[in-house]
Amino acid sequence: MSTVPTFYHGTKADLNLGDILQNGYTSNYGSRRTAKFVYFTATLEAAIWGAELALGEGRERIYIVEPLGFYEDDPNLTDKKFPGNPTRSYRTSEGLRVVYPTIAH
Repeated sequence: MSTVPTFYHGTKADLNLGDILQNGYTSNYGSRRTAKFVYFTATLEAAIWGAELALGEGRERIYIVEPLGFYEDDPNLTDKKFPGNPTRSYRTSEGLRVVYPTIAH
């Protein structure tokens, strides 16, 4: 019997149960370009790191999310920084749904 992993998204955005995170909006990381992907992870530590790196003035938040379609390993981490994907970091262009509103951090 296989189990579906729990996926997390770290941010400073204030999201609600059922909200959809989609690509095509300004990224809240780095150069603030239009995001081609939405990023998430299967480790709480990587989600915390994402929340800490997120731009903005709000408090850091961690959400439990579910991908709405195909996803792949995040090549920005797995190919460049952490071979083998030990951070269990992923990206999708098909969006994420918030399934648990927030985990205090």
